Amino acid sequence: MAGPSMVAVIEIKFLPGCHNETVVKELCVVRATASETFGFMYPYKMADHGSSENGIHWAYGHIEYKELHSVVTEAVAGFAHLRLRCL
Repeated sequence: MAGPSMVAVIEIKFLPGCHNETVVKELCVVRATASETFGFMYPYKMADHGSSENGIHWAYGHIEYKELHSVVTEAVAGFAHLRLRCL
């Protein structure tokens, strides 16, 4: 049986993209002892917009969107169990 340190929850906040696709804006990996939050920049050129429902905007973020896969892969390495929560 895996201990608490082997379990992580991934929270994802997202906005609609130009073609109504789901685009990850913020990702947080939460574990028993700590959490890490990653904010992503625009995935492509578009006018700045955000969501009044969740309060996130495209102007916030510091990681290039093309790094999403690498960031997730590194952040969850070593965890036996993951739970995804979309906000």
